[in-house]
Amino acid sequence: MTPWRRHAFALALATALILLVFRSDVGDLARIWWTSTTFGHCLFIGPVIAWLVWQRRGELVQLTPTGWWPGLVLVAIGGFGWLMGDAASVGFARQLGLVMMLQGAVVTILGPNVARGLLFPLAYAVFLVPFGEGLEPPLQGITVAIVMPLLHLVGIPAVVDGVLIHAGRYYFEVAEACSGAKFVIAMVAFGVLVANLCFVSWQRRAVFLAVSVVVPVIANGFRAFGTIWAADLTSVEAATGFDHIVYGWVFFGLVMAGVLAIGWRWFDRAPDDPAFDPALLQAIPRHRTDLAVATALVLATAAVFPVWSGAVAGRAQSLPAHIDLPDLPGWRRVPVSTRAPWMPYYPGADHYLFGRYADASGATVDMSIAVFGSQHEGKELIAFGTGVLREEDRWVRVANLPDVFDSDGTGGSAVRITAPGPVERIVATWYRVGDATTHDETRVKIETMKARLLGGPQRAVAIHLSVEGADPRPIVRFLGALGPLDRVADHAAGQTPRTR
Repeated sequence: MTPWRRHAFALALATALILLVFRSDVGDLARIWWTSTTFGHCLFIGPVIAWLVWQRRGELVQLTPTGWWPGLVLVAIGGFGWLMGDAASVGFARQLGLVMMLQGAVVTILGPNVARGLLFPLAYAVFLVPFGEGLEPPLQGITVAIVMPLLHLVGIPAVVDGVLIHAGRYYFEVAEACSGAKFVIAMVAFGVLVANLCFVSWQRRAVFLAVSVVVPVIANGFRAFGTIWAADLTSVEAATGFDHIVYGWVFFGLVMAGVLAIGWRWFDRAPDDPAFDPALLQAIPRHRTDLAVATALVLATAAVFPVWSGAVAGRAQSLPAHIDLPDLPGWRRVPVSTRAPWMPYYPGADHYLFGRYADASGATVDMSIAVFGSQHEGKELIAFGTGVLREEDRWVRVANLPDVFDSDGTGGSAVRITAPGPVERIVATWYRVGDATTHDETRVKIETMKARLLGGPQRAVAIHLSVEGADPRPIVRFLGALGPLDRVADHAAGQTPRTR
């Protein structure tokens, strides 16, 4: 058997076993690729990588693969990233860690010379990981900024409140799906591929990538404007029905064609140019190792992290069998709202309470407490579609407000939301994880990771206070009667508050 056949077989075996060990993450990736309109382009990344490798076959056969143990560093970094993501329930970190482990397997089993020849396909594998959802809020704002002057230009009276546009006869929401994020994310992947295949100059590559981002953002703003204008001329049903067809099947193709047309005249790489020069990659690498040893080390290194995760996964905090909302001086329990019903969504909570309080002046405040004995995938304090707004909710986030502080000075994030009617609410949020009380979702993930990996309280608590209308003062008065929120959270989780 030739060296290439032996090393290719070893790499295929190691890849299959790693995918088997991390099959849950593989399943999550496949589900996201298949069901998410934002990340549907990821389905094409695998075939593109295979095509890129096939393009390099003539140059690759001139190289000699060899086991190379320093490649284990990449496997270990990926495994550690996966472990951090597993502990903090961050899918992106787990999935990126898995891809890095597979990249490390290629480097370790095929050696540094082959890895350099495969540098771009290896790096391009990062696009297998769904990322970029954080672009949606700023892109919503950009879309609104493009739409509003265009509506005024064509004579449509329009006012905006956050992401809600009242134009002519209708209200429109510039939702996450309308932000253009899905096309920006896909265009970045497309732009990186074209920049590598069609350009040699790094300056031209950078300009082309910038164009690949700017053009779809501007085009999406005009698309949103066109939809609203068409609704004003016809009906909202006709306009949105046509928009869904054009947006899904035609718009992205036109944007891709437009970007290629812009960059065409500056392409400076011939289609038949080799991807790399194998003559430059013939040096005998240091730190070589036997193929069987390299393969075994890859598998052993990758296996360490799920074993570590399994050793700490079973620790859950014992919770009270029953919990109640607190009794507060000057406030009494009253029936919840039927005019504008709302409550946070925590399907994985071990305990969940929701109730309404009123004071002597008639002001009302809604309070919810969600308690988790521990967190893991599918049972998380912070996850998409949970918390203040659930997926496809009738309520819409309009604007962030200044923080609201409890009696200890711990700030809670405040947000204004609205629903058809229109009705609006203010919602303030605090989280208690480990020994930290915060409204910062990133810190929640960090504290969750620390608690799972290093010990400490496993419980997690979410507290929300909400008022109907736009006046936050009842929440402030309620907090004065409620006291420090860390004590409220600890009591709900059956943990004795620490002495101050």
